[in-house]
Amino acid sequence: MIDKFGGITFLVVFIIHFAGLGFYAFRCLAGTKAFVDQYGMGDGAAIMTRFFGSFIVGTVLMALYIMLVRPEGLTGTWAFFNLVFLQNVFAFIFAIWSHKKGNLGTNEKTSIEGIIAPGVLTLLSALLCYGLADMIYY
Repeated sequence: MIDKFGGITFLVVFIIHFAGLGFYAFRCLAGTKAFVDQYGMGDGAAIMTRFFGSFIVGTVLMALYIMLVRPEGLTGTWAFFNLVFLQNVFAFIFAIWSHKKGNLGTNEKTSIEGIIAPGVLTLLSALLCYGLADMIYY
């Protein structure tokens, strides 16, 4: 498996990135009530929180398939990696915008985590796209 990623470094980055996404998917889908309560979103946000979480599950399952099952390894997976990067970038941009705007989606429970998490995920996915370019764009 390490060979698929050209060494341990990008395998670790891959695992950390998709484990982070998996953590939020779990919180959105299995821990919906605690998640919406933690951020003061209210029970009315449950459906959209689960909707969002379902997209993350699809991404994490695809990552697991690429990492563990796919016979070609990372070869030709550029579309997946670029899509994940774009999702992270836009989550980061709109998190910053929401915090700056401050009139919708923020309350006394809103934390900086909403900016930090997508920022870190953006950085990790950028590292994957750049570091694995010789494999994913082949």
